Amino acid sequence: MRRLTTLFPSEFLEEHAEELGVVERDRKLQIPAFVWAFVFGFAAGESRTLAGFRRCYNSTADETISPGGFYQRLTPTLAEYLRDLVEHGLDEVAVPNAVDADIDRFRDVMIADGTVLRLHEFLSDQFEARHEEQAGAKLHLLHNATEQTIERLDTANEKTHDSTLFKTGPWLENRLVLFDLAYFKYRRFALIDENDGYFVSRLKQNANPLITRELREWRGRAIPLEGKQLRAVLDDLDRKYIDVEVEVEFKRGPYNGTRSLDTKRFRVVGVRDEDADDYHLYMTNLVRKEFFPADLAQIYRCRWEVELLFRELKTQYNLDEFNTSDEHVVKILLYAALLSLLVSRDLLDLVTEQADDELVFPTERWAATFRSHAQLFLHKLGEYLGYSPPPLLERLTEDAQKIHKQRPILQETLATATQPRCES
Repeated sequence: MRRLTTLFPSEFLEEHAEELGVVERDRKLQIPAFVWAFVFGFAAGESRTLAGFRRCYNSTADETISPGGFYQRLTPTLAEYLRDLVEHGLDEVAVPNAVDADIDRFRDVMIADGTVLRLHEFLSDQFEARHEEQAGAKLHLLHNATEQTIERLDTANEKTHDSTLFKTGPWLENRLVLFDLAYFKYRRFALIDENDGYFVSRLKQNANPLITRELREWRGRAIPLEGKQLRAVLDDLDRKYIDVEVEVEFKRGPYNGTRSLDTKRFRVVGVRDEDADDYHLYMTNLVRKEFFPADLAQIYRCRWEVELLFRELKTQYNLDEFNTSDEHVVKILLYAALLSLLVSRDLLDLVTEQADDELVFPTERWAATFRSHAQLFLHKLGEYLGYSPPPLLERLTEDAQKIHKQRPILQETLATATQPRCES
């Protein structure tokens, strides 16, 4: 429990909540219990309901809170507060380690990626989706694989293109960025190169650059590639690797109302997939004398760590199943999911430190184990923090009683429907 309270000290949770105005001055709401109820309440169970979070809080805090008192605290300010906690946790907790020793020459290896979260259709105005009568949010992460941290987290509607969430600049110097196809843009690659950064990206299906030079000599009657469009010769090649310099044309950013055309030379590498009888094609500005084609393919596999991160959030934490039509509640649940993940990974680090060196803990198996013990964690944490929740019978009575007097319970409805009617 000391590990968790070091990650999010109670004093820090209370002071920051007061700074943002999350709590009133009477401190009736116990903020540490409130935060931990969201963290472990999100991890526990197959569905995440607001009533479930309230029960988690009532089973931990010294005093119970009514449904109305709980729901009125689910505000945009609370969403902002939980986002701040996520950013604090990201600075403290290591998430997937994806760095190979062969690429430690870079200052950092960065992975940009995003995923779509399906939302309630009533939120289609706030979170516009690609299809009508749907709502969707996009979670964008910039993952620092070297430091094992997430450097940036953004949320936007589904229609927001991933590439607009990635900003170039001097921060790219001596950093290697790995992109999926959503970020493929020649102008972006040029800006990275001009800021002394490096990139590796899959080559888009419709990209057909001009080959200006072959970077590897082939013996015998090899097909010459120089001066040809890449797609024009691809089907005729049977070699294990392709390694060529290409020239691409793109538009620069607007200046004085116009956008000038420019060209840039990059490197395209192909690694043959014998099973698919095709090539995995990559574009990069890394030079051949330091990185051979097989090296680039290996480096690009680092991206799989972030794919696993998103898969864990969706499969273990049901990240894309938000059954609410309130925009700020969506954000509260999103940040609760990320906090659960961070706490889970922090505890995984602790278990790994204590375990024998030969033991391996797959992240998704650990996530399932963490979820199955979430209620126990919350109970032990409440004891550690010195909370004395009401007796069990009192809590059961509080949570199980009928709330809305005007809403008949099922037995009352059936009894009324089956009563014999008087004949007029």
